[in-house]
Amino acid sequence: MQLDKRENWMGLEVPSKWNGYTIEALLRDVWEIPKKQLHQIRMNKGVLVNNEQKRWSETLAEGDYLEAQVFIHEESDVIPDKKNVQILFEDDHILVANKPAGVDTHPNEKGQTGTLLNAVTHHCGPHTNVRHIHRLDRDTTGAVLFAKHRIAGSIMDRLLEERKVKRAYLALVHGLVSKKKGTIDQAIGKDRHHATRKRVSPKGQSAVTDYEVHGYLKEKNATLVKLFLKTGRTHQIRVHMSHIGHPLLGDSLYGGKKNAAPRQALHAASLTFPHPFTGETITSEAPFIDEPPIFE
Repeated sequence: MQLDKRENWMGLEVPSKWNGYTIEALLRDVWEIPKKQLHQIRMNKGVLVNNEQKRWSETLAEGDYLEAQVFIHEESDVIPDKKNVQILFEDDHILVANKPAGVDTHPNEKGQTGTLLNAVTHHCGPHTNVRHIHRLDRDTTGAVLFAKHRIAGSIMDRLLEERKVKRAYLALVHGLVSKKKGTIDQAIGKDRHHATRKRVSPKGQSAVTDYEVHGYLKEKNATLVKLFLKTGRTHQIRVHMSHIGHPLLGDSLYGGKKNAAPRQALHAASLTFPHPFTGETITSEAPFIDEPPIFE
């Protein structure tokens, strides 16, 4: 489905799957635009059908040309940073970037530069208030999803919460993981003895990680594991793999040998999610970007 952009307007031809929906039902029930933003669009008379204002109770027909004012002008307080960033997917609404190691996903204080969000903000240009939908640890590489305007951000936040944003990771862990597939269902909480470390705790937040073995590197005595997050707790993969006796290479915080890799050997290999407006499935694969390579 092709999406057009005209200044603050998004335009598209109504497909057969939306035939018979009212304008309000499409915006409220299909796109699930939050009430506050929906009200703003209504007050701005921000919907046109075939270049005409219509009552929101009127139904749409296949082939109608619908325009909605979803691009709301807003300034960002993130300082643009002219750094190279590998873009894996981009349209007018969302963007997926490949984060290198040693870089924060977003600023942790006002005025901070050098983060992935600073670089993405520069890439997108002025008057684009980009926001991250999820984050990766500073030393984890791979795919990070961003929204390029407020309404797309609200929709993607909801899709993440509904677990419709699927994340797959690759990790190198110490030792031979004998079980080819498994699920680690262990709640994660704070480690009261260490400010930044997490631990498996019955009183913590629910955390579920699926894994499957993809190979064994005999010379490193390490297993290449693919992991799928069903929840998104801080350090989830690192805590869970350490808990079953296979900490990540380079992850000294959770029992890995620091000299085994220059960083924790964890890479966000792919993201799969529905587009916020078309619903079409998007999959972004993130190539390895370590120099020298870690995953060999």
